[in-house]
Formats: sequence, C-alpha cells, structure tokens
Amino acid sequence: MNVVFFLLVLIAFLTAAWRQFTFSSGDVTPMDALSKAMIESAAGAVELALGLIGVMALFLGLMKIAEQGGLLTILARLIRPLMVRLFPDVPAEHPAMGAMILNMSANMLGLGNAATPFGIKAMQELNRLNPCKGSATDSMVLFLAINTSSITLLPTGVIALRASAGSSDPAGILPTTLFATLCSTLAAILAVKGYRRFFPPIQEPGDSPEPEPIDAPPEISLAESESGAYPAWVSLMALIGFLLLIPLTVLYGQTVSPWILPGLMLGFLLFGMVRRVPIYESFVEGAKDGFQVALKIIPYLVAILVAVGMFRASGAMEWLVGQIGQITTLAGLPAEALPMALLRPLSGSGAYGVMASIINDPAIGPDSYVGYLVSTLQGSTETTFYVLAVYFGAVQVRRIRHALAAGLTADVVGVIAAVVAVSFLYG
Repeated sequence: MNVVFFLLVLIAFLTAAWRQFTFSSGDVTPMDALSKAMIESAAGAVELALGLIGVMALFLGLMKIAEQGGLLTILARLIRPLMVRLFPDVPAEHPAMGAMILNMSANMLGLGNAATPFGIKAMQELNRLNPCKGSATDSMVLFLAINTSSITLLPTGVIALRASAGSSDPAGILPTTLFATLCSTLAAILAVKGYRRFFPPIQEPGDSPEPEPIDAPPEISLAESESGAYPAWVSLMALIGFLLLIPLTVLYGQTVSPWILPGLMLGFLLFGMVRRVPIYESFVEGAKDGFQVALKIIPYLVAILVAVGMFRASGAMEWLVGQIGQITTLAGLPAEALPMALLRPLSGSGAYGVMASIINDPAIGPDSYVGYLVSTLQGSTETTFYVLAVYFGAVQVRRIRHALAAGLTADVVGVIAAVVAVSFLYG
C-alpha cells in the first residue's frame, strides 16, 4: 500500500502540474482543483466513517447475538469440508469461520452495509491467529480476495437504481452478475494460491511474535475436521438450497430484495431468543465494538480516499480513458463504460455516480448494451482499495503482501466476464 499510495499521489501531482503549465485556463486551475479535491476527499472520508458507525454498531450487535447463540459454529460446521480446504490455517471451530461465512452470505445478497461489519469481525478473529502482527496471513489475503470478488446472487442496490431509471427489466443483470462473480471468485482463489510464493510473510521489529491467546479448540487434521462436521446429507441439502436460490433470484429478485435486511434482523433476534441469549445486552455489547472499529478506520480511509480523489481531479483518469478507450471498444467494452471499469476498484461512490449518469442518460438508458454492462460491473466488482484500507486498517495490518495483486486480478477477470456475459445476452 505504501507504493500504491505514493504512485497515486505522484501521478496526480505530475498530471495536474503538466496541465497547469500547458492548458491552464478559466477560473479554476488544475492545481486549484487538485487542492479542492484533497480537502473534499479528506472531509468525505471522515463523513463516510461516521456514517459507518451506526451500521457497524447495528450489525456487530447482531453478530454478537449470533456468536453467543452458536450460529457461527453452526454455519462453520455446515460447510466445513469446503472451508477447511480454503482456510487450512484456521481451526475448524474458530469464530473466524462463521464470521467469514456471514460476510460471504451478505455479499451474495448484495448487502454491502451488512457485509462490511461481518468482514471486519472476521478479520479481527483471523488476526487473533496471526503469528506476525502487522503482516497479513495467507488466510487474511484469501478472505480479502474472495470478499472483493464475492459471488453475488442479488445486487439489490443496482436493481433498485435500474428500476428508478425506468428499466423494463431491472433484474435483468442477475444472470450476468452471477456469471461475472463466479469467474472473478475463482480467479481470486487461484491468484492467491499462485502469488503467495512471491510474497512471504515478513516479521519486523516491534511485531508481536505470537498470536493472541484464544478460546478456540486446538488445530486438528483435515480428516478430523471433516468428521466433526454435520452429516454429508445436511451439507448436501444446504448446497441444493443455495443452488435453488439462483433461479429464484432471477425470477423474484426485485420482489425479495426489500425484505432482506428487515428479515435478517428479525432472524438474528429470533435465533437469539430460541437459544436463550440475552439479546438486548448482547446487542449492546457488540454495538460498542462497532463504534470503536468505525473510529479506528478513519485514518486509513482518509489516506486512500484522498489519493483516489487527487487521481480523479488531476485529469489522470480522463487521460487514461482517452488513451485506451478505442482499444477496449473493439473488445466489447465501450468508451462510455470504460471509466466505470477503471474507477470501480478505486472509488465506490465515483463508480456509482458514473453508472447512475449513464443509465439515466436518455441517449443510452438502463436497457441498452452499455446500460446492462455498467450495471453488471457495479454489481459484480468491488471497491478493492477501499476494502483493503478498511479491513486491514481495522486490525492494524501494514504489510498486505499479495492481497492487492490478487484483488486486482479478480477485478480484471470480473470485467472480462461481465463483457462476455452481457455481449452474449444483450449484445
């Protein structure tokens, strides 16, 4: 992240400086725009973090109820054969397993606000197993890569925006989004496994040499892990239920999406009541943790969002689009959609604004090829730099190893898969 942060700022400064001396005209010079972007991005980062406080408190409160009621253990056991193979360094009964599953489930349903607190909780649990505090473990990197490319069944926010833009088929992006995220998730897993040999963990002076003491059971072998899981038929039924969600989301996605968040909260509370958990006290205890975490990530958000804001305001993004737009058009990625593909890993709000402007443009519209493509890109790719800053910042990890490389690889594959899927269905 040190190199990425410096390069974004350096490129922004040099681009703005070149424009200042060659094309400067009007009331606002390029350097003035760059200065304004720095201040606005810093203020926006703090506003974003403060806005996260309530969301973090809400969902980490629900997470505490689930944890004390044993839901995380139930989820971990349900898909243990898969999870112990993906994350062999994490004990099968460790709370990190259940937290990761909740995060992935929230991402599948397009619940970005709910996925972030679950993901931070999972990262905190993974960090308790970290023998080199300050350096990302293989499990952390893999979890981040899967998080940035997570399979998405129901991109609720994008569907709602398409409906508001007058789309005749707001949920038409469900199959394209599913295909793109399946490809990007597979690419993320393969990239993590392939890149890790080039990025070994490094312990530096001041790093904690031992993982924090935990209450989880000792590590056990793969065979023992699977033997402690639920019977095979239970896991098989869960898999069948997941597969049945795919056609259901295609047919009824727009109808179901408004029910997800209220149903999620009620479901957690009902589970806590059935398991005799003091749901109010547990919720408050978890909410306190959410408040502290939201404040802790502010410096990391300021750093990455200021760098990205400078990169956009300097004109570097516009120049990059102009240079490669004609080439990508030949491959099915029109110049109108290119800013979306380039901006999505950097800025979620920026990418959302680009998508909204495109699908609301009468000359393009939500049901055109470009409209379907930008909607799929929004629903099937993640703000990689934001996720890295928030998740690693929450546990004070400074050396991210191959997390960025794996995340960007998944982003590229996701864009290619989105182009292929949209071209096939709507081209």
